[in-house]
Amino acid sequence: MSNDRPQILTDWARGLTEERAALLQELIRVNRAYQSAVEKMDEAFCRLLGVNRTDGRCLDVIDQRPGLTAGELAAAVGLSRGAVTTVLDRLEGRGLVTRTRDPADRRRVTLKLTREANEKAWEAYGPLGEMGGPFVGELSDADLEAVIRFLRGGTEINERRANEILSEAGSAPPASTTSNAEGDRPD
Repeated sequence: MSNDRPQILTDWARGLTEERAALLQELIRVNRAYQSAVEKMDEAFCRLLGVNRTDGRCLDVIDQRPGLTAGELAAAVGLSRGAVTTVLDRLEGRGLVTRTRDPADRRRVTLKLTREANEKAWEAYGPLGEMGGPFVGELSDADLEAVIRFLRGGTEINERRANEILSEAGSAPPASTTSNAEGDRPD
């Protein structure tokens, strides 16, 4: 085995063929580059909206789970309820989120993205579908199933490890795939 491989790959590659080890190394490299590109795209979207990354993560969770409550959002992103209230005040003030009382339970207030937020998201992310359409169109159903399986497995593994680290650090783990990043500040 080559000594220029990262330690993690060297440990995994024991007993594998050189070809398999090279594929794993390329998978790790490409996955990290993909993660960086997604981070860059999310940062660009936050700048387009004029919000910080924490606000952007909250918008993403609200988009994925319309109708969730502020408490559910706080648990999902690993923020206190007070911090989420501040985030929601900012987002509502910018016209990006609405808070609506549940008519069946007036104590319950649900969250939803506004039309403006959805339009801005489409403006930023919609072209990705057009740009990626030809590439995805070339993939077979089996290829797509493999990509989905990889992403689901990667999500589960990252969630599990992040929760372990947060538990070891004495922090409560978030309840979803998004987490609070230290250093994010309100606008």
